[in-house]
Amino acid sequence: MAVTLNHTIVHARDPEKTADFLVEILGLPPAYRLAHFLIVQVGETSLDLIATDGEIASRHFAFLVSELEFDDIFTHLKAKGLTYWADPFRREPGKINHWDDGRGVYFDDPDGHLLEVITRSYGDGGLGAKHPNPLLSE
Repeated sequence: MAVTLNHTIVHARDPEKTADFLVEILGLPPAYRLAHFLIVQVGETSLDLIATDGEIASRHFAFLVSELEFDDIFTHLKAKGLTYWADPFRREPGKINHWDDGRGVYFDDPDGHLLEVITRSYGDGGLGAKHPNPLLSE
């Protein structure tokens, strides 16, 4: 059996609000409840949202999507007036990147987790890409 990531627990102030946000922006199936978790299914992996009143440490979640899915997601981001960046350090607001000759964008969820949507996996374009991933040159 191949090892796969089955689920990860994500802390949220309001799991319903966060689930609705993820489902709407990413075009995912509706969330469902499993005991004290609100489950957002992302392919074979789930984000298991759990309510907390404590401090939430920001985490990063990256989603690999098709070009068409990227178009839909980016349309939702702009329609909601959300701030987005071309980079994970939030230095390039209002832009997307073209690393690996694909497209990528970063934005925050309601709890401050940094979400990333990309159309090419890191390094897929190699050093020969018109827009090589900056990680390849470090």
